[in-house]
Formats: sequence, C-alpha cells, structure tokens
Amino acid sequence: MTIIPDVSRLALNDPGPEIHQTEIPDDINHAPDRYMQKLKLYATSLPYAIESNARMQDMLDFILRRIAQCVEAKDFEPGLVQWDSMITYWNMLKYPFPKEKRIRLAKLYFHIATTPGMPTQVMAVCADGLSNLTRSKKKLSIDDMRLPWKPIYNILREDLFLTRRQFEYSQLSWCMGYIADLSRRFFHPAAIEEMLSTFLPGFNGTNLDSVLSSQYYLLTFLPLTHPQSYLPMLCRLWESINSYMYDERMLQFLSRLAEMHVDSTISDPARIYDILDDEKSEDEGRPKWKQDDYHAGQTWSGLYKEVGIFTEHEWHLIMCKCLASMAIPLKDAGSLTTGPTADSSSSFEIGRLPKANWRIPSLAKLIVYSMAPDGASAPPSTESTPWCTPMTSGVSTPQVSGSVGDYLTVPLHKWGPSKLYLGGSKALDSLARLIASTEHFFHPTNSGSWTSDLTAFVKYIVYEFNKRWHEEQLSDCKVPLTRRLTREMRKELVKCLRTVVLLAVFSQDSSTVSNVQSALKSMSCMEPDLVFQPILERAIPSLEALVETQRTLSVIKALSSIVPAIVSREIYYPGAKHLITILHLLVPGIDLNDPTKTLCTTTFLSEVSQYIMFGDVTSSEGLEASDVDISSGQITLDDGPGDTIQLKLSNEAEDALLRDSTGSFASWVASFIRRVIQLLENLPEEGPNGSAGGTTEVQVVDAVTGACSQICVHLSDPLFDLVLNMIFDYASTNVRSNAVRAIHQLVECIANAHPEKTLFKFLPFCVANIRTEIEHGASSVRTTSPSLPLPSDATLHWNLAILRGCVYNDGSALLVYKGELLSLLTLLRDKTFSKRGYTWSGKLLSSALITLTHTYPIENKFVNPEQWNDKEFQRNHHLYWGKLFEPGEVKISWHVPSAEEIDFSLQLFRELVEPAMTRLDLLLETSSRDAIWRNDFCRYLSFVREAFSGIPTLFKEFISPDVLQSMLASSDIINEIPEMIASIEPLASGFCLTDPQDIRYKYIATLRRRFGEFLHAASLSLQRQGEENTVDAVQMLISSIRTYLLEYGDSKDSYYVNTDQYNSEIDVARQYSGQKVWPRAVFVRRARFYHSSRLFWNSIERARGPLENSLLDDVVEWSMWHYPSVRHQSLLESLTSVYDGLRLRALPALYKALQPGTDDDRMKGALWTLNISSFGRFAISEPTLVPEIIKQLLGCHHNEKPSIQNCVSTVTDTCLANFSEPCYLIYDVKNTALDESLLALKSCLSFNKSEDSITIRAREKRIERVCLMNEEYNRTTRAVLEIANDTATHWRYAIVAVRVLRTLLRRDTPTSPNHLNLFLEKVCDSDPTMRYYAQRGIMKALRYIKLRSYCRNPAALALFSQMNPLRCNIPIEGSYSATAEILTNFKLRVPIRSSGTLDLSSIYCDTLHQGWLAWSGTLAAYKPPHRSESTFEWEPSSAEALSCLREITVDADFWKKLSGHFAEENHESTVVQDHISCVKSIFQVLGDEPWDLLKPNLETLLADQDKNKQRAAAELLAGVLNGSKHWPQEAQDQIWQWFTPYIKKTLDQSMKTETVPIWTSFVGYMFHHKDPRRLQPLVEHLVEQFNSMDYNGPSSLESVKVLALFRAFYTELEWKFISWSDSTMDRFWREVHSEHDDVRSHVAEMMAFCNGIKWQPKPASLDVEAFVRECREMTDDADIMGIRGTYHTNRVLELVDNFKVWREQRLPGVRAYQSTYDRVGIVVCRWLFLSVHGTDAISAFDYILPLMPELFRFTEVHDNEELVRHANVLLVRMCGVAPPRSMIGPLLSAIFSAIQTSPSWKVRLKALPILQVLYFRQLPLISESEVNDILDVLCQSLDDEVVEVREMVGTTLSGILRLSPRRSVVTLKDRFVKLAGKIQLPDRVSPVYNAAVRQRHAAIIGICALIDSFPYTIEKWMPGLLTTVMLEHTHDPIPISTTIHRCASNFRKTHQDTWHEDSRRFTDDQLAALSTLLTGSSYYA
Repeated sequence: MTIIPDVSRLALNDPGPEIHQTEIPDDINHAPDRYMQKLKLYATSLPYAIESNARMQDMLDFILRRIAQCVEAKDFEPGLVQWDSMITYWNMLKYPFPKEKRIRLAKLYFHIATTPGMPTQVMAVCADGLSNLTRSKKKLSIDDMRLPWKPIYNILREDLFLTRRQFEYSQLSWCMGYIADLSRRFFHPAAIEEMLSTFLPGFNGTNLDSVLSSQYYLLTFLPLTHPQSYLPMLCRLWESINSYMYDERMLQFLSRLAEMHVDSTISDPARIYDILDDEKSEDEGRPKWKQDDYHAGQTWSGLYKEVGIFTEHEWHLIMCKCLASMAIPLKDAGSLTTGPTADSSSSFEIGRLPKANWRIPSLAKLIVYSMAPDGASAPPSTESTPWCTPMTSGVSTPQVSGSVGDYLTVPLHKWGPSKLYLGGSKALDSLARLIASTEHFFHPTNSGSWTSDLTAFVKYIVYEFNKRWHEEQLSDCKVPLTRRLTREMRKELVKCLRTVVLLAVFSQDSSTVSNVQSALKSMSCMEPDLVFQPILERAIPSLEALVETQRTLSVIKALSSIVPAIVSREIYYPGAKHLITILHLLVPGIDLNDPTKTLCTTTFLSEVSQYIMFGDVTSSEGLEASDVDISSGQITLDDGPGDTIQLKLSNEAEDALLRDSTGSFASWVASFIRRVIQLLENLPEEGPNGSAGGTTEVQVVDAVTGACSQICVHLSDPLFDLVLNMIFDYASTNVRSNAVRAIHQLVECIANAHPEKTLFKFLPFCVANIRTEIEHGASSVRTTSPSLPLPSDATLHWNLAILRGCVYNDGSALLVYKGELLSLLTLLRDKTFSKRGYTWSGKLLSSALITLTHTYPIENKFVNPEQWNDKEFQRNHHLYWGKLFEPGEVKISWHVPSAEEIDFSLQLFRELVEPAMTRLDLLLETSSRDAIWRNDFCRYLSFVREAFSGIPTLFKEFISPDVLQSMLASSDIINEIPEMIASIEPLASGFCLTDPQDIRYKYIATLRRRFGEFLHAASLSLQRQGEENTVDAVQMLISSIRTYLLEYGDSKDSYYVNTDQYNSEIDVARQYSGQKVWPRAVFVRRARFYHSSRLFWNSIERARGPLENSLLDDVVEWSMWHYPSVRHQSLLESLTSVYDGLRLRALPALYKALQPGTDDDRMKGALWTLNISSFGRFAISEPTLVPEIIKQLLGCHHNEKPSIQNCVSTVTDTCLANFSEPCYLIYDVKNTALDESLLALKSCLSFNKSEDSITIRAREKRIERVCLMNEEYNRTTRAVLEIANDTATHWRYAIVAVRVLRTLLRRDTPTSPNHLNLFLEKVCDSDPTMRYYAQRGIMKALRYIKLRSYCRNPAALALFSQMNPLRCNIPIEGSYSATAEILTNFKLRVPIRSSGTLDLSSIYCDTLHQGWLAWSGTLAAYKPPHRSESTFEWEPSSAEALSCLREITVDADFWKKLSGHFAEENHESTVVQDHISCVKSIFQVLGDEPWDLLKPNLETLLADQDKNKQRAAAELLAGVLNGSKHWPQEAQDQIWQWFTPYIKKTLDQSMKTETVPIWTSFVGYMFHHKDPRRLQPLVEHLVEQFNSMDYNGPSSLESVKVLALFRAFYTELEWKFISWSDSTMDRFWREVHSEHDDVRSHVAEMMAFCNGIKWQPKPASLDVEAFVRECREMTDDADIMGIRGTYHTNRVLELVDNFKVWREQRLPGVRAYQSTYDRVGIVVCRWLFLSVHGTDAISAFDYILPLMPELFRFTEVHDNEELVRHANVLLVRMCGVAPPRSMIGPLLSAIFSAIQTSPSWKVRLKALPILQVLYFRQLPLISESEVNDILDVLCQSLDDEVVEVREMVGTTLSGILRLSPRRSVVTLKDRFVKLAGKIQLPDRVSPVYNAAVRQRHAAIIGICALIDSFPYTIEKWMPGLLTTVMLEHTHDPIPISTTIHRCASNFRKTHQDTWHEDSRRFTDDQLAALSTLLTGSSYYA
C-alpha cells in the first residue's frame, strides 16, 4: 500500500531541495584574477566540485606540448589538426588560458597558416584557432603581440589572379583574407607607409580588377589605429570610383574606424613609438615620411573633425552612399544600377576574397559612432520625423504684383543657411533627414524589397546607439565627455524613428516585422515614454475589435517587442499597470484556427511570464489603491503627434493601480487555462505516429504548453492550486484520443512547477484507471508497427500520457510512490501488447529513470528560491517585476540524485528490466518465429531499450588500458605513433556512480554489458533469418543498438541543443549589446549549458572494446540490408563521431559488397553508405586508402542495372569533389619565423627526454608516412592508367579514370611518361567529354614542367610563383614622363631586339597597372628572347615525359586528328580557350618542332570558309602564336612571316558574318595581357584596316566586321591603347553621323572607352608619399584624382554649336531618323549612358552639363521613339551617380532652365521628375540655399499654362517640401492661402476667366502639395487648411475640384491607420467639415 503524504502540508513555497553548496578548489576560490573570478561563478553554479585550475593547466600544457611536437616533427595532418581540436574542447570548460601561452600559441598558428604550401585544411584549422585566441580585445592587444603583414600579402598576391591554364584553384585567397582580417589589429602602425608604398602603385582606375584588389589590400591590411595619414587619401579614391563593390567594402572599413576612434587616445602618434616593433619580415622596410601636417608634435586630442572623424565633404559623400544603399526605386528606370553595372567588368577572382559585410549594419554603425554634441542644438522638435525645426518667419507679406509665381517666391531665397542641428548633433541631423526622405517607403502599401533593408537600417541604428550609450555609462569609458551621446540626442533619435517604425509594424513581410520588433524593443528601453503609449493605443482597439487578422498579428508582435517596458519597473514604471488588460485581450489569441496568431500570443506570454509572479497582492496588508491620491501627479504635454495631455502619476500611485490590477490574475489564469483546454479538445485526430495533425498543430501545441510551463512556474500558491484543480478536473472527466500527446505536455507544465502536488493529485487516479483498463483488455491486440490506436485503448493512453507528464521533474518526489510505480510498471511490461501501449510504457519508465538519475536545475523562477518563499516578497512581488541579476547573485536549485533515488533506479532494473532481458534471451533460443514471437521480441526489447536510454549519467564509463591500447592500434588515424593520437581524460560532470569497485556500479555495468551481448546475438540471429516480416523487429533492434552505443553523457541533455537554447534565451532577453545583467532564467540556462559541456567532454570518446566492435560491425551490415527502410546511414554518421576506428572497420565490408555476384540491394546499400561523408570523403582524402576506393568504384561496371550505375555516378562525383592533388612540398619549405615561434612556445613548457624522443619518433613516422603516401599515389596512378588504357573499360568509367589521373598530376614530383602519354592519346578520342579532361590534363602536366623548371624553391613551387628567365625588374622614377614613355613605346613599330642594356624601349611590358597613380620604384617586364638560342631549359627529371610528348606530337597524324576534332560541329560561336591552351602548352614546351607538321592542316582549315573549320584554325593559330611568345626571335619571325599574308586574307571584310565572333574572340585572346609589339603585324593590319575603311558604304556588314576586330583589339589592350586613342578618336569623330547605326554604336563605345583610359590622377609626382600628402593638404574642391572630364570637351562644345544647325535641318515625319540631328543625338546618349555606367562615371557630368538643354529637347521629339527613350534613360541614370559638389549648382541650373524657359510643355513636364530624382538621390549634397532655389522655381512654375505641368509641379513640390526647412512650409502655406482667397472667379465668358482659374488652381495645388508632404502626421496648420480653404473650393470648376478630391482621397488613405491619434488634432466642427470634404464618409464621423 502506498503511503500518501499529508496534502495540507504541501505548498509551493516549501523550501524544497536545499541549494547545494559546491566545494570550490582553493586555487579558483581565492584567485584575484578577473578570469578566475568568472570561472568561480561557473563553478558555484554547478552542484558538484570541478577540477582545480592547476590540474586543468597541466592538461593544457600537455596539449600545447603535443602541438609543439607536431609542428617540430612537421606532423601537420593528422597530428596538429586533432590536437588543435583538443584546445577547442578544453576551452569549452571555461578555464582561463594564460596570456603568455595564448600569445605564443597565436603566433605559432599565424606562422603555420602563412607558410607557403601548407595544406588548406591545416591553414583553416590554424586560422580558426587564431580567431579563437585573439577574439577578445581585452585578453590580447598590440601591446602584447605583434604580427607581420608581409607573409599574408606575399601569398595573397601570388594566388589571387589565376593564369588561363589554371583551372584548379583552392580557398587559399579567402583563407589569407580571413587571416589578414584577424591579424590586422596586431600589425604595427609603423608599417603603414610601407603598406601604402606596396599597395597604391597597383591601383589603376582604368582596370576595375586592379582597383578592387588594391582596395582590398588597403582596407584589409592598413592598421586602423592611426588612419590620420591615409584616411583623406582613401576618401579621395572612393569619391572617384563608381562601383557598388567598392562602396560596400569602404563602408565596412569606415564604420570600423568610426567605432574605434570615438576614443581619442587610440590614434595618438606617440603610441607608434611606444609599441615594440619586433615583427618585421625580411623583405619589409620602414620608410620615414614627413608627418608635420597632422599634429605629430602637439598634445593629441583625437581625429575629430566636423562630423565624427570626417570632414563635411566626406560626410556628405557617406550620406549619399547611405541613401543609395537603401535601393529605393523611384519609378526612375533604375538610376541606382550604375555601380552594379560597372562591377560587371570585374573578374571572378575578386569573388574569391572574403565578401564585405552587409552595408546596412556598416552604415548604421558609421552614423551612430559619428554622433557627438558637435553643433548648435535646435529646440526640441514636436514633429515625428523632424530634421529641421520650425521657426517663425519674420518676413513681411509682400503685395501681389506681377505673376502669381513671383508673388509665391518672394521670401524664400532670402534666408541664410540654418546652423542648428537636431539634438545638437550633425550626424543625428543627417540621419533624421535620411529617415524623413524615406518615410513614405516604410508604409505597408509602399513596401517592397527595399522595406526590409530600411527597417534593418533602423534596427541597427537603435542597436548601435543603445550599445554605445551603455558603453559610455561604464566607468572605464575613454570617450571624452564632450563627445558622448546626450539624453537629448537619445530622445530626438527615438522621435525621429518612431513614426516610420509604427508604420512598418503593420507590414506583411516577416523579415521587415522582425526588424521592427527588434527596433521597438531597443527604443522602448531607450525612451519608453515615447514608444509605449502609441503602441498601446494601436494595440488595445485592434485586440478589442478583432479587426483584420494581419493587424491583430502586428499588434501582438509589437507588444511582444516592448515586453521589457511593460513588465520591468526599472525601465518603465507606469507600464506594468496595463499588463492585465493586455493579458485579458490576448486570451482569444489562443486559437487553433489561426496558428500564427497563437504562436505570436504564446511568444508574448512566455516572455512576460519569465519576469513576473502571477499572484494577487490586493488581499495582503498594506496600502490599498483607493487610499492613494492619484491626482498628485503632474500633467505633462506629451511630445507625441497629437500633443496629448497625459497624466504622470507618482510611483506610489502607479503601485497602487498595479496592486489593484493583480486582483484580476485569478480570472485571467482561469480563462487562459480554459482556452488552452478548448484548444486541446479541438485538435485533429492523432495519426499512427502519435502526433495530432501536421507540423503546424504540433508547433502550436508545443508553443502553448511552453507558455503554460513558464506561467505555471511563476504562479502563486492559490493560483497554482486553481490551475492544478482545473487541469485535474478536465483530465479526470474526459478522455480525448485527439489530445493524448497534448495532455501529456500540459501535465508536464504543472509537474515542472510543483512535482509533489502534481503527483499527489494525479498518480493515484492514473494508476487506478490504468489497472482498470488493462483488466478490461486495453492494449491486448498485438501490433509491432505504427497504426491508428483502437478506441478501446484511448483511456489507457490518456492516463499513461498524464502519468508520464507527472514524472517530469524532481526525482525525490517519486520516491514516495516507489511501490506503486514498480507494480504498475510490472503490469504494463507484461500486459501491454499494442505498439503504442508498450512504447509509452517504456517511455514512462525512461522518464522516471531520467528524473531519478540525471542532474538538472529543478526551477527557473524569476527570483532566487529563498526570495520567492519570502513572505515580504509575496506581499510585494510587483515591485520586483523585471528584475535583472548579476551573475554572482543567482542561486540555483539542482536535482542531484540521492542514494535513495539511485537505489530505486537499480531496483527498477533488478525487478523490471532483468526479467525482461531473461525473456528476450529465451525468445532468441526459440526456433519458431511467428507474429506472437515478433510482438514479444519488440515489446520486451522496447522496454529494456527505454530503460537504458533513461540512465545516460547513472555511471561513468572508464576505458581500461587494454581497450585503450587496442583502440589506438585500430584508430581511423593511420600511420601515427600512439602518443600523437589524442584522448580524453574524464572530468567531473554529475555522474551518479563513479567508483568501478562500488557494487552498484558493477551491477549496472554488468547488466548493460549483458544488454550489448544480447543485441549482438539478436543481430546475428535476425540476419540469418532475413524474412520480410522481421522488419519491425530489426527496426527495434537497430534503435536498441543506437541506445547502447550512443545514450551516454549529454545524449539526453545535448551540448549542441543547450548551446542553441542558451543563445536563443540570450537573444530574447538582450536589451542592449554588452549587457552584463540578465533575467535569472538566463543564468539557470547558462549553468545547464556549462553542465552539458562537461557531459559532452566525457562523451567525446567512448570505449570501443570487442563487444562494441561487434555491434558496430552489425550496424554496417544492417546499412546494406535489402530493405531500404532499415539502412540507417544516419546512425553510422553519428557513430563515426564517437567511435574512432569505425570507418576503417567498415570500409572492407562495404568494398566487399561491391564485388560481382553481390545482391543488387546490398550493393546499393553499400554505395549509399559510401556516399555519406564519414566514409567516402574519409577514404578519398586519406592517401593510403585512395587506391582501394578508386579501384572499387572503377570496378563497379560489372553491374549494368541503371539504378546501380546512377548510384555509382553519385558516389564517384561526391568522392572526386573531395579528391585533391597530392602535394608534399610543405615538408621542404623553410620558414624561420615559424621555427622561432615554435621555440618561443616550447620555452614556456617543460620537456624531458621522453618527450624529445616522442618528437623524434613522430618525425620519423611522418617521413615514413609521406613515403608510404607517395608509394600509394604511384600505385593508384599505375592502377588507374591500366583501367583507362583497357579497351574493355566502359567509356563512362574511362572518363572517371582520366579525371582521377588529371588530379594525380603533381607539381612536387615529375610527371611519368605513361601518365602524359594517356592524355595525349585521349585528346584525340572520339568522346568530347574525354577530350575535355585529357586537354586539361595536358595543360596541367606541361604547366607543371614549366613550374618545376623555373620556381626558385619549394615555397615558390607551392605558390605557383615561377621566375621566367626573361623576366626583369627595371628601376623607374616616379614621374609622369616614365609613364608617358612606356605608353608611347607600345605604338612604336620598331621591333624590339635583344640587347645588352635594358631600358624602357628594349623591354616587353605585358601587364601595366603601375604608373597610373604612382610608381613603386621598379617595373616588372620581359627581355626580348635571344636571336637563335632557346629561352627555356626544362628540368632533367622531366626529360622522359618530354620525349614522350615529342614522340606523339611531332607526328603529322596527331595534328590531323586533333585539328579534325577541333573542327567538329559544336555549339561554340567563339574560340574555345581550352583548345588554345592545350596547343599553346605543347608549342611552348617543344618550340617550333611540330610546326611544319601542323602547318598543312592549318592552311587547309584557313582555306575552308566553313564556320567550324575557321574556328579550329583560329584555335590552332592562337595556340601556336601564344606558345611562341618566348621562342628564339628567328623562330618567331618565321611564324609571323608565314602568318602575315593570311592576316590580310582572313581578317578583312571578306570574313563571313558567322565567323566574325570567332575571329573577334581570337583577336581578344591574342591581345589579353600582351604587349602589342609582340603582335606587330596583327596590330598594323587592324589599325590600317580601321583607318582605311569606308564606313558609309552601301552595307554596314563590312564596317561591322572591321570594327568588331578593332574593338577586340582595344578592349583587351585597355590602358596600353592610349597611344592610339587620339588618332582613333579623330578617325571615329568623322563617323559620328555615319549612315549606319552599328557604326555609330561603335563610335559611342570608343568615346566612352577613350575617356576612361585617358583618366589619370594629377598629384605633383607619381610618388606614393606625395600623393598621400597632397590628399591631406589640398582643399576639397581640388581635383587631385583628375576625375573631371576634359578629354572630349572640345568635341562637346562643337556638338553644342552643331546641334543648333542640325535641329534646323531635321527631316520631318518618318524620315526623321535619317536626320543628322537624330543620329548624332543617339550617339551622344549612348556614349554618355556608357560613361555613367563605367568606373569613371563622375567624369560624364562635365559633358552632360553643356548638352543638358539638348538632352531635354531630345525627350520631346515626337517622331523618333529611340532617341526619346535613350535621352530619358540617360537623364534618369545620371541622377544615380554622385556628382562633384561643385557641379550640383550648375546641374540644378540646367534643369531650372528647362523648367522655366523651355517653350515646350513636354520638356517642362519631363524636367520636373528629373529634378525630383536628382534631389532625392543626392539629397546630402544639396545645400539649404539650393533647396530654396528649387522651391523658388517650383512656385513660379505653379503658374504654368498647362494643367499637366502644374500638377507635376505639385507632385514634385510635395516630395521636396517633405525634406525642406519647416519655416519654408509655414511661409508657403500663408502665401497659398492668401492667393486662394484673393483670386475671384469672374463669369466664364470673361476674358480673364481662364487666367483666374489657373491662378486659383496654382494656389490649391500648392496647398495640396503641403498636405501631401506630411503623409503620416497632422501639422498644426493642417486641420484649418483641410476644413476651411479646401472645403470652400470643393465645388470650384475642374481642374480645381478634381485636385481637391484627389488630395482628400490621399489624405484619407495615408491617415487611416493612425486616425485614432490624428483625429485629436481636429475639433468636432472640423471633423464634421472633414467628413463633408471626403464626400460624406462615415469613417471620420
């Protein structure tokens, strides 16, 4: 009989289990160090003692010793890789890493990662290690450690850009970029000058790749601490480049600078000399530049300038980029696409570098960290989105005289610019202006792809502001007091963002809403007064009225985001009194029919309930609400949009109201629980798997019960009893088969809060019911597979579910019911026969065991248990709501298994599990196996499995020495000494039984072993049986094996799950970045997370004895079973991460299943198992295993079944994707810096003789391993060659063989002749895919011969850095004359000949990027080759391969076959680069030996006009000519003598049109990175043909052929074409009005191209120091970058004059397009369009400006649509490019001129939107006086005679007024009102009637523009305008009335969402009048 405890003594505030006093080791407890104190907090949060710091430091030293030994032995893979993982695991334990060791290990990692030839995996591991070690800026700074920058740069420079034959590339560039980014803060600032001298010369504005790569080097390497020397230069470069990619990286860089330099001390030049400069590379200097211009000698006060660290000029540029970043479309034909279009000319290699961060967070950080009190503060704004403050105008009202336009504009242009800034901050003012300009795009009706960017921007702005605000509150903040954020700034920021956030909250886009929620949360913590009330005013009416679903969802999400303001008394004292109202309104939110609403509601409830206690305090003693004088507060005028009067109560009054409200908690809790129960009742019926409905329903139930759980934990005693009784009443009087899973979760919620009460209430009831049900036959129908439960079983399942819920928390509570549980579980074990019955019975046992034996926190209330139980707290808990804790304040109650609980667990095993195991043993011995046998097998095994899955922490596993020895011997780490294989030492982590001699330990360990032995025996037995009807038994068996092998340690409390949950809780609770105080629940979760990490440590490595080996073999066998449902490949994947050695054990069995004669299904199972990365990837990346897997895969052709072959194909592709070229050069690379850093690490560790011997043995083993790997690779090569050469091999497999062989070509060993021979044979194969891979094999093999011959050392060979014997470095002075001479030399026709002296005229210069911005002092060039002697001498070791090459290719038959294949028909319309490279490779190596054999074939092909033959000829020719680049001069001359006659025959007008792309691509290939003098005959032909061509012949085809070739010539030459540009332009200029459109198109391209290459900066000299200095010293207007367009100035002026003449001569009608005017107009538009889409877009404005009047005229041409379209697009696109500041005025004047003086109304109509687009896009550049000029012009234009123009003026005016000074608005309002009143309409017959209507219309349009310019707020003057002036004129004649109706309609639409607020601005009379204006709409009534 169960003893029932006395219920009267049970209470929620029972002391419960005492809080365990943890014993803390002395060296942790008494250490003063900050990091030791942190460890102490972790130690005290656990219920068991952790290891002493000394012990863990010894462990760290051991790991570091092994790392040092690995590096010394050069055992990088696998040694270093696995010992590095041990450092990662060690760091999880939170012990402090000593600084000195941290520094030395970080340096070691750095030097390993920057050693040339280091395997990519090792590099990545070291980069991650470096990241972890240097992440904390507090733990390491540049004072502690310096690193050299040159090693990274040297590797990056060599690897970034690939050669055309380099098709295999790695992640090396990305990795180096990543390391540079990590290391940058350790680069010495004294290296800045050297860096600039290295990077800047490579910057060439005519080549985007050089621009982007140089920018990458500058912004990744330059130290951020001292940017004063280089920042102005970077900004100068930036403003001259039009590139989106450039902007993105620049914004990221500037944001980091802005953040860092709020602290003025960082940039002190004196610091440079204080920092030890001990890390200089050998090739690194320290040039000393003059620094007198940036205050090196004065007292340092920081980098501060006008706005943050930027000048006004730089700041305006930043804000322009910011506005463009929002990507807001203006229906303007894509004015923002110019940057991305320019980027399209960059090469893919730039994409190999790490991407810049997303620009939106960068911009936000940049703006926030530039804020400071740096301007005169404007009076506090009363507007929602202000950017300038309204001021009363003192200007007297002028009288009407002259035109209406003159009357309207009198006062505007007389004001001087305002010097007041919002919040006294220029950056904040800019931000407010930006927000105001984009306000309209936050509204849900205007949402699009841009909205998520805009809202993300707002989110990051408030995030960064909040972060900076709290940083500046800290005592150690170094920001000067005069530069810190102020309360006024904080308030103005929230005001400025409030309106847009409240608009966007109703968006339907999830990412937008997520951004808004985050922003609201931060804003409500910053200024709750400004945010809380508006949200409440939107939320409560929406929830009361239950309006449309979307709005309800939005307000619930908004409420969730301001939870801290609602519940936290610290953040917003008055917020809490509204909580109960909100809670009541949210009860209907629990709604199964609306899952999204339910999820939103539960999120809100979960978040609220972790901060408060649900308890009624009205009944307790103390002040009643009625006794408090709530009128004693103060009345304040809120700054909100409605200027509402709000009552501010005293804190006592607020408390009284809150106390009163807590009386409603009981009714709310009751209604909430009823609602939850109602939801459960309405769930759909459960399926076979036990879940009700689909994923959505499961999510809903999980969310609702999750919220319930939090609420139940925080209920007061009376309320908990209420809930308990409600749930009990429901559960005891209902059985719902559809809610079984749900009731289980619901009972779990109350059991979690109070297990004793729950058990007392439910257990006797459930036990009785279960017994009754089983007696009456429930669960008596035998089943073993999932199926719908029988209705008769429902009550059993219902009660089982409830009982499972009851045993959820606190094992000590279960002990009272030991006997009852034991007898019930025995009954269930023996009497449940259906699958759900026995499965849930097992789960009940498993839950009970977990609860009894696991260590876990048993509560997570919002205050500590002793405080919760305190009577005073219970009376006044509302005062503590939202309490946050310091880490040391939290006391955690843990469940630690007691001896009684352990004994009870073992009793359950003894009395329940052992008998079940005995029955299972008997079942295995039974020979007849029918359905009954299968059912018994499954149910007993299920029971036993669940029991063992419930004890992952009952006993700690120890690995015996014998087992450890055998594990090391059979490890997956092959050919490694045992000492170098890492193993784990077990640590304390809350296991119950830790003494192997303890009798209890022995009992459970023996029982578990018996379980394992049974599983192996059952596995063998079932495999022999092999019938289909055993599938269920096999599934159960495999699940049991999973339990046996994996359920240990953290399996039930997963480290990774805990990591996610901890991070998730942190994210939800975070109020600002860098937060140190958190809700208590976060610290409870943190303790659990730390506990799980210790469990995880013990689970990393498991014992793998003979039994485990047998079971692992069984799993491998089952993975190949003939029923796919049983092949648990995922189980194998999991097992490989825990059991080292499994992969090596499994591979032979898997290979065996691929042999001929194997069953198809088994073979398929083996293939799919190999496809998982743990096996296939492992085998292909382990050199000694490669031969076998490749042999096995290539042997699979015996089975022709298509499904099998598809499997083989998939596995092969997976494996080959991970198969990389073997290269062991790293072992020969010398790196002295690495040796020194290794010695430094070793010096702080202790080494004895035995350790030294380990190093020696490891080195010997590594040498042996490398030899073995080389042998294996050679064996693989031989075996695969055999397969590839075998004629019986299927073609698919032969192709795979060739792919493998191509990868096996190595640069560290000579290529064998057989290897090369195969490729040479297969290159003439009939299969095109085979030829493709064979060609690439030839290219790679021959390139490697060249590399091996001309790389100076192993490091150079590892980086593919060859030294061509003809390459030379010419000293060069930094002058313009040197640049000019080199560029002029390209045009010289004198052939270069080899001479003794080297000067600029006797060298070839194939690539030239230097000399544009600066010179580095030397020019890399090539000497001409010798007249007759060969340039190259190939390495002797490749002689055999070369003789093989000679034997095959010096054969006419080879070339005949190859050219035949090249000439085969294919879909290529241009030359194929691989074909060219293949031929080039052969001719480069063999010289002209094969030439005479190829020549006849070539001549035949050239003579044949067929497209494919011509393509083949072009490919062969390009290959020979490129291969001959370094031949002896005589041999080259011979080739060119032969080819020159063919040039004229082939490349002339007689080319067929279909071969033009072929020869064009041929010319392009020839001139790519080539000095044109190398191809003199070709150059002469192209230039001469271009000059002599008649471009006005009868057909354009001939012209186009010539021009296409010429374009290929000049586009590939790029800057080198400059010498031809003038003559070419002169020749082209004559054709500007050519007859043919195609020719004119080429003219436009050439104009843009020439302007681009003629662009060059204008420093005093081409010297880096001079350029950087001038950028600092020159004024903002100085054009040091030479970006102003001057090259075409004379032509433009000529055009301006000529257009006047041509316009007069223009032909009318259908012949218009033949007019010179139209032809030249289109050319001009195309040219300027190309220019604004180029990198040098800014230069186009100098040409656009003089042509603006004509461009506007083009738009009105009515008989040439093409000209109109081109002109329109150009005018709009130019607005997307930021012009130089000095050009804004002239640009506006040109647009004004079109608006004011154009006789054509169409031009005026077109110019107005252009003005609006330009204004919006370049807003930050436009001064206030220019804004006033714009308003002047628009007001004058209101008097336009054409109604369409007037209306467009109104639209433009409203857009511009939105961002104009408010005083302009007030003044204009007065003018418009007076004008409307003055104009009297005479009779229609009057001659002045039309003029009067027009003037009144002008006034009304002005008034409507004013109203439209404030779409989401109600200004003070607006009600009067709407209800008097507008209403008065409603019935005026058209167009006045239509304008008024349109305005009224817009007003209604934009104010609909906020009408409850806005309506307060109107009096009752005004509301009635407004209703009339809106045609009687009742909406406003």
